[in-house]
Amino acid sequence: MTASSGSTGNAQALYARISTDHDLTQTLFRQALQDPKGALERIVELGAASGLPVTAEEVKAHLGSLDDAASKQWLIKARGGL
Repeated sequence: MTASSGSTGNAQALYARISTDHDLTQTLFRQALQDPKGALERIVELGAASGLPVTAEEVKAHLGSLDDAASKQWLIKARGGL
């Protein structure tokens, strides 16, 4: 279970890092509208490149746990792939 909780922490840390980059956030949002699965794959790739490896399932679980309006809007629009 330690690896799982570490990976969950990676998803949280990766989300925080992506959230601070407005251009990247907008790019991912636009991609999610057109290609939700591709956006999810891109997030996983960003995690690996940033030293914060995550799986698609971990990203989905973290996004599902968020309770802020911006994240909820993103999820509603990108629901197809997430």
